[in-house]
Amino acid sequence: MLLKLGAAKAEEGRVYHLVEVQVPKPEQPVNAKTFTFSLRKDKLRQSVRSEGHYLLRSNLCGEDPAVLWRHYVQLTEIEAVFRALKNDLAIRPIHHQKDSRIEAHIFVSFLAYCLYVTLGQRLRALAPGLTARAVLEKMSALQMVDVRVPTTDGRLLILPRYTQPEKEHRMLLHELHLQLPAQPPPRIVQQEIEGVAEMKNL
Repeated sequence: MLLKLGAAKAEEGRVYHLVEVQVPKPEQPVNAKTFTFSLRKDKLRQSVRSEGHYLLRSNLCGEDPAVLWRHYVQLTEIEAVFRALKNDLAIRPIHHQKDSRIEAHIFVSFLAYCLYVTLGQRLRALAPGLTARAVLEKMSALQMVDVRVPTTDGRLLILPRYTQPEKEHRMLLHELHLQLPAQPPPRIVQQEIEGVAEMKNL
Protein backbone atom coordinates (compact mmCIF):
# COMPACT_ATOMS: atom_id res chain seq x y z
CA MET A 1 0.00 0.00 0.00
CA LEU A 2 2.80 2.39 0.87
CA LEU A 3 4.50 1.65 -2.42
CA LYS A 4 1.29 2.41 -4.31
CA LEU A 5 0.85 5.67 -2.39
CA GLY A 6 4.42 6.65 -3.25
CA ALA A 7 3.83 5.89 -6.92
CA ALA A 8 0.60 7.92 -6.90
CA LYS A 9 2.43 10.85 -5.31
CA ALA A 10 5.14 10.71 -7.96
CA GLU A 11 2.63 10.52 -10.82
CA GLU A 12 0.25 13.21 -9.62
CA GLY A 13 2.87 15.69 -8.47
CA ARG A 14 1.36 18.89 -7.07
CA VAL A 15 -2.18 17.48 -7.19
CA TYR A 16 -1.27 14.95 -4.51
CA HIS A 17 -1.28 17.58 -1.77
CA LEU A 18 -5.01 18.17 -2.37
CA VAL A 19 -5.73 14.80 -0.71
CA GLU A 20 -5.08 14.17 2.96
CA VAL A 21 -4.14 10.54 3.56
CA GLN A 22 -3.96 8.84 6.95
CA VAL A 23 -2.08 5.56 6.94
CA PRO A 24 -2.15 3.00 9.76
CA LYS A 25 0.75 2.65 12.14
CA PRO A 26 3.00 -0.41 11.83
CA GLU A 27 1.18 -2.30 14.60
CA GLN A 28 -2.31 -1.40 13.39
CA PRO A 29 -4.37 -3.41 10.89
CA VAL A 30 -5.44 -1.91 7.57
CA ASN A 31 -9.15 -1.14 7.71
CA ALA A 32 -11.60 1.70 7.15
CA LYS A 33 -10.73 3.29 10.50
CA THR A 34 -6.95 3.23 10.30
CA PHE A 35 -6.63 4.01 6.59
CA THR A 36 -8.61 7.09 5.52
CA PHE A 37 -8.32 9.76 2.86
CA SER A 38 -10.25 12.98 2.29
CA LEU A 39 -10.21 15.92 -0.06
CA ARG A 40 -8.65 19.08 1.33
CA LYS A 41 -11.28 21.52 0.16
CA ASP A 42 -9.37 24.58 1.36
CA LYS A 43 -6.33 23.61 -0.73
CA LEU A 44 -8.57 22.80 -3.69
CA ARG A 45 -10.31 26.18 -3.41
CA GLN A 46 -6.96 27.95 -3.27
CA SER A 47 -5.67 25.99 -6.27
CA VAL A 48 -8.76 26.81 -8.35
CA ARG A 49 -8.40 30.53 -7.58
CA SER A 50 -4.78 30.54 -8.72
CA GLU A 51 -5.32 28.32 -11.76
CA GLY A 52 -4.36 30.04 -15.01
CA HIS A 53 -2.52 32.85 -13.21
CA TYR A 54 1.17 33.40 -12.72
CA LEU A 55 3.39 36.21 -11.52
CA LEU A 56 5.56 38.13 -13.96
CA ARG A 57 8.51 39.71 -12.16
CA SER A 58 10.71 42.45 -13.58
CA ASN A 59 13.36 44.86 -12.36
CA LEU A 60 11.89 47.65 -14.52
CA CYS A 61 9.82 49.21 -11.74
CA GLY A 62 9.24 52.52 -13.53
CA GLU A 63 7.60 50.99 -16.62
CA ASP A 64 3.88 50.68 -17.19
CA PRO A 65 2.79 47.08 -16.41
CA ALA A 66 0.74 46.98 -19.64
CA VAL A 67 3.87 47.85 -21.67
CA LEU A 68 5.88 45.18 -19.87
CA TRP A 69 3.18 42.64 -20.61
CA ARG A 70 3.21 43.50 -24.33
CA HIS A 71 6.99 43.11 -24.39
CA TYR A 72 6.70 39.73 -22.68
CA VAL A 73 4.09 38.55 -25.19
CA GLN A 74 6.36 39.66 -28.03
CA LEU A 75 9.19 37.67 -26.46
CA THR A 76 7.07 34.51 -26.34
CA GLU A 77 6.07 35.05 -29.98
CA ILE A 78 9.71 35.41 -31.03
CA GLU A 79 10.62 32.23 -29.16
CA ALA A 80 7.74 30.46 -30.93
CA VAL A 81 9.17 31.63 -34.27
CA PHE A 82 12.57 30.09 -33.50
CA ARG A 83 10.93 26.84 -32.37
CA ALA A 84 8.97 26.69 -35.63
CA LEU A 85 12.11 27.35 -37.69
CA LYS A 86 14.15 24.69 -35.89
CA ASN A 87 11.51 21.99 -35.39
CA ASP A 88 8.61 22.34 -37.83
CA LEU A 89 10.50 23.81 -40.79
CA ALA A 90 13.76 21.94 -39.97
CA ILE A 91 15.95 24.85 -41.09
CA ARG A 92 19.35 23.65 -39.99
CA PRO A 93 22.25 26.01 -39.31
CA ILE A 94 24.44 26.64 -42.35
CA HIS A 95 27.76 28.44 -42.03
CA HIS A 96 28.13 30.85 -44.96
CA GLN A 97 31.27 32.64 -46.02
CA LYS A 98 29.72 35.58 -47.88
CA ASP A 99 27.30 38.28 -46.73
CA SER A 100 25.09 37.80 -49.77
CA ARG A 101 24.59 34.12 -48.93
CA ILE A 102 23.77 34.98 -45.31
CA GLU A 103 21.15 37.48 -46.47
CA ALA A 104 19.74 34.94 -48.93
CA HIS A 105 19.51 32.29 -46.20
CA ILE A 106 17.67 34.70 -43.88
CA PHE A 107 15.34 35.72 -46.69
CA VAL A 108 14.45 32.12 -47.57
CA SER A 109 13.91 31.29 -43.89
CA PHE A 110 11.65 34.32 -43.52
CA LEU A 111 9.61 33.31 -46.57
CA ALA A 112 9.27 29.78 -45.19
CA TYR A 113 8.00 31.13 -41.89
CA CYS A 114 5.53 33.44 -43.67
CA LEU A 115 4.12 30.43 -45.51
CA TYR A 116 4.00 28.50 -42.23
CA VAL A 117 1.99 31.27 -40.53
CA THR A 118 -0.29 31.58 -43.57
CA LEU A 119 -0.97 27.85 -43.42
CA GLY A 120 -1.82 28.14 -39.73
CA GLN A 121 -4.28 30.98 -40.38
CA ARG A 122 -5.88 29.01 -43.21
CA LEU A 123 -6.25 25.97 -40.97
CA ARG A 124 -7.84 28.08 -38.24
CA ALA A 125 -10.54 29.23 -40.65
CA LEU A 126 -11.11 26.09 -42.74
CA ALA A 127 -9.98 23.14 -40.62
CA PRO A 128 -10.05 23.96 -36.90
CA GLY A 129 -8.25 21.43 -34.77
CA LEU A 130 -5.42 20.88 -37.24
CA THR A 131 -2.04 22.49 -36.77
CA ALA A 132 0.50 23.53 -39.37
CA ARG A 133 2.94 20.97 -37.93
CA ALA A 134 0.42 18.14 -38.37
CA VAL A 135 -0.28 19.15 -41.97
CA LEU A 136 3.42 19.31 -42.82
CA GLU A 137 4.00 15.88 -41.31
CA LYS A 138 1.04 14.45 -43.22
CA MET A 139 1.98 16.02 -46.56
CA SER A 140 5.65 15.06 -46.25
CA ALA A 141 4.72 11.71 -47.80
CA LEU A 142 4.31 13.49 -51.16
CA GLN A 143 7.69 13.43 -52.86
CA MET A 144 9.02 14.92 -56.10
CA VAL A 145 11.09 12.49 -58.17
CA ASP A 146 12.81 12.53 -61.56
CA VAL A 147 12.31 9.47 -63.73
CA ARG A 148 15.31 9.23 -66.08
CA VAL A 149 15.02 7.17 -69.24
CA PRO A 150 17.97 6.92 -71.70
CA THR A 151 17.02 7.23 -75.36
CA THR A 152 18.42 5.29 -78.31
CA ASP A 153 20.31 8.34 -79.61
CA GLY A 154 22.33 8.80 -76.40
CA ARG A 155 20.18 11.49 -74.83
CA LEU A 156 18.27 11.41 -71.54
CA LEU A 157 14.51 11.73 -71.11
CA ILE A 158 13.65 13.24 -67.72
CA LEU A 159 10.10 12.94 -66.37
CA PRO A 160 9.62 15.05 -63.22
CA ARG A 161 6.75 13.54 -61.25
CA TYR A 162 5.31 13.92 -57.78
CA THR A 163 3.84 10.89 -56.06
CA GLN A 164 0.09 10.48 -56.24
CA PRO A 165 -1.70 11.72 -53.10
CA GLU A 166 -3.49 9.19 -50.92
CA LYS A 167 -7.11 9.48 -49.82
CA GLU A 168 -6.25 11.38 -46.64
CA HIS A 169 -4.10 13.80 -48.65
CA ARG A 170 -6.96 14.47 -51.06
CA MET A 171 -9.34 15.06 -48.16
CA LEU A 172 -6.92 17.52 -46.58
CA LEU A 173 -6.41 19.41 -49.84
CA HIS A 174 -10.17 19.56 -50.32
CA GLU A 175 -10.72 21.03 -46.84
CA LEU A 176 -8.06 23.69 -47.47
CA HIS A 177 -9.41 24.51 -50.94
CA LEU A 178 -6.04 23.66 -52.46
CA GLN A 179 -5.21 21.83 -55.65
CA LEU A 180 -1.93 20.26 -56.69
CA PRO A 181 -0.41 21.67 -59.87
CA ALA A 182 -0.23 19.63 -63.03
CA GLN A 183 2.66 17.24 -63.48
CA PRO A 184 5.68 19.05 -64.99
CA PRO A 185 6.32 18.40 -68.68
CA PRO A 186 9.14 16.03 -69.67
CA ARG A 187 12.41 17.30 -71.04
CA ILE A 188 15.23 15.77 -73.10
CA VAL A 189 18.86 16.66 -72.39
CA GLN A 190 22.28 15.43 -73.33
CA GLN A 191 23.68 13.04 -70.77
CA GLU A 192 27.06 14.82 -70.67
CA ILE A 193 25.42 18.20 -70.04
CA GLU A 194 23.18 16.74 -67.37
CA GLY A 195 26.18 15.23 -65.64
CA VAL A 196 28.01 18.58 -65.60
CA ALA A 197 24.90 20.24 -64.20
CA GLU A 198 24.69 17.68 -61.43
CA MET A 199 28.33 18.24 -60.52
CA LYS A 200 27.77 21.99 -60.34
CA ASN A 201 24.77 21.48 -58.05
CA LEU A 202 26.89 19.40 -55.69
